[in-house]
Amino acid sequence: MKLVVGLGNPGGEYENTRHNTGRIMLGLVEKKLGETKIKFLVPDNFMNNSGKAVAPLVKSKKDLENLIVIYDDIDLSLGKMKISFNKSSGGHNGLQSVIKSLKTQEFVRIRIGISPATPKGAVKKPKGGKAVINFILGEFKKSELETLKKLSKKVSEAVEMIFTEGKDKAMSIYN
Repeated sequence: MKLVVGLGNPGGEYENTRHNTGRIMLGLVEKKLGETKIKFLVPDNFMNNSGKAVAPLVKSKKDLENLIVIYDDIDLSLGKMKISFNKSSGGHNGLQSVIKSLKTQEFVRIRIGISPATPKGAVKKPKGGKAVINFILGEFKKSELETLKKLSKKVSEAVEMIFTEGKDKAMSIYN
């Protein structure tokens, strides 16, 4: 089974927050790829417990090879994406939960940028723990959601390529 997971938090108060980017993007990708043999999962528990929803569906090495996790990344600017494999959580609690539950980090992730950028393209992320939390739990502006919608075409293509031609080819084209 091919499985794509979108990380985020349940509940209306989190619906359009930056920390729900994985869920938002998953919904957009599912609209584009819905008639394929891909299972789309939005964990119904909070971000820090995401692994509990993923682990029961990943029972073998083959399942692990067919897993893609989509989530927000404060180190990338809004409108950017990056495919990675076998990396640490980078401090992302939802991803850390998935790694801990699966007892491995050997799976594909698609990181979606949420931070503003300077005119030269450098990432402008908040400084300090409280500022970061307020930022990631803050809601996207309408224009930012439109940027995510535009990016969803590229993310959808990347998901298809990962499953049909492999992660290495997808990383060489989309990173």
